[in-house]
Amino acid sequence: MDTITKNPPVESVKQKDSKYRYRILALLFMATTINYMDRSIMGVLAPTLEGIFDWSKSDYASINIAFKAAYAIGLISMGTLIDKMGTRIGYTVSIAIWSVFGMAHSLLRPAFGLIGFMMARFGLGFGEAGNFPAAVKTVAEWFPKKDRAFATGIFNAGSNVGAFLAPIVVTGILTYGGTEAWPFTFLVTGFFSALWVFLWLKFYKKPQDHPSVNETELNYIQQDEDSEEVKEENLPPTPLSKIATKKQTWAFTIGKLTDGVWYFFMFWSGMFFHDKFGMSIKELGAAYAVMYLIADLGSIGGGYLSKFFIERGWSLNSARKISLLICALCIAPVSIATITESAIIAACLIALASGGHQAWSCNLFTVASDLLPKPAVARTVGFGSMFGALSGMLIDFLLGRYLDHLGNDAYFWMFLVAGLSYLVVLFILHMIVPDYKPLKQEEL
Repeated sequence: MDTITKNPPVESVKQKDSKYRYRILALLFMATTINYMDRSIMGVLAPTLEGIFDWSKSDYASINIAFKAAYAIGLISMGTLIDKMGTRIGYTVSIAIWSVFGMAHSLLRPAFGLIGFMMARFGLGFGEAGNFPAAVKTVAEWFPKKDRAFATGIFNAGSNVGAFLAPIVVTGILTYGGTEAWPFTFLVTGFFSALWVFLWLKFYKKPQDHPSVNETELNYIQQDEDSEEVKEENLPPTPLSKIATKKQTWAFTIGKLTDGVWYFFMFWSGMFFHDKFGMSIKELGAAYAVMYLIADLGSIGGGYLSKFFIERGWSLNSARKISLLICALCIAPVSIATITESAIIAACLIALASGGHQAWSCNLFTVASDLLPKPAVARTVGFGSMFGALSGMLIDFLLGRYLDHLGNDAYFWMFLVAGLSYLVVLFILHMIVPDYKPLKQEEL
């Protein structure tokens, strides 16, 4: 009798996750690094330029105010542009604008230094305003909610890498070229910006349209989306007038008021170390490098913190708010930075606070994508960040004038506000959204 041979059953093999989302995340990291290199160079160069251009503290404050005024305007404009045009084109427009104005700083001379720097910083601020609305919207498109704080922490770490690289670039150029070589410090990022635009346009599409994203990865990305949420992506952007009436928007906006403290660390720490401790440009570079290295660790660690809590069964409400509380407690000790007579201790306190702020920031950005539907995320981030820029403008205005009149004593009050403001803001945020309930598209 012939034996009938049967083919063995074919076992279904589970398709591996293509993990293309991490390539997109790498591009967000790169863009944010370039963004912060451009804006941070001024803070490191400030004591040098103060002597070359004969600025008062109020003059320097005016230059910073010009940047933040444009940043505030740009956050609304760029958020709207990105929601309408999408992240692929909107992000490209943003980085092109900030790169042109960043390099324009190198053309300025003492004859028109103050006005020239104000104009260059205005253009830089307007273009740079598009980075975070675009990046947060991209994370919402490419990552499920449980991973968004961690993903935000990764790309947000680019801000610290960029700020870390800025003092190294400035110190290296001025060490070998002298103070007259300062214009070259503003030209470094032009090449990297052009490279980024090429890579972004070549590789970016939405996950459902991307040929490199397989079904397993797409299912992972969309794991917490129901059919209605998927449909939201094809709806027109929600008008800002409606977004601004929602308590979820204001919870994020109140949280972003702490950006003023971060701007203070970024743009005034160099002046503080120079005025109080007489630091040279090399010593400033080292202090900034330590500060931003710790900030980098804070950004990644803070993003992982929420993920850690969520994976252990915590609700989004508890995971986000406890993470923010831990960050606020890390920032509080900076209140005593001016009391110490040790530059090293002051630098360590500011470094710890910087790490705390960046951990706070990546969790706070996730609040916007947690509580608002995707078509409203970029505008919400832009709207809230505009108020962060306005708080920075107010700090610049007051600090510049008080330093001219009171001297270094003005730093004491600024550091006191910096240390305590996060705890106060977190309390207000909790009062606004105690239940952390997300909005649906139809509620806008």
